[in-house]
Amino acid sequence: MAKTPVQTDKAPAAVGPYSQAVAIDGLLFTSGVIPIDPQTGTIPQADIATHTHQVLKNLSAVAQAGGTALSHAVKVTVFLTDMTSFQEVNAVYSTYFEEPYPARSAIGVAALPLGAALEIEAVFELKS
Repeated sequence: MAKTPVQTDKAPAAVGPYSQAVAIDGLLFTSGVIPIDPQTGTIPQADIATHTHQVLKNLSAVAQAGGTALSHAVKVTVFLTDMTSFQEVNAVYSTYFEEPYPARSAIGVAALPLGAALEIEAVFELKS
């Protein structure tokens, strides 16, 4: 099966030489998503909860463009520049996902693109 790039204008455009997501062999792999508002192309000044909502809305839009949904996530990776914000991120995250929850990792990092405090990537099952 060939890999198929996924692109939607309902989520921020890639800020480099990569696809928003790639589908192959019944799976959709997203690139990392940061809290860029797709309408303005910028990261708004806001708290981590607001940024988490924006990231998950963007991730959902990419998933939908690829033919799936957040409910079909099998693995999620969360990158944070400040691990003390994990509980706030987790509180918002829990409103977007239901049991059975996807597997997840949370990783503290020194910096993220465009100065973002949060980035999330995911792998989804494509349902036929």
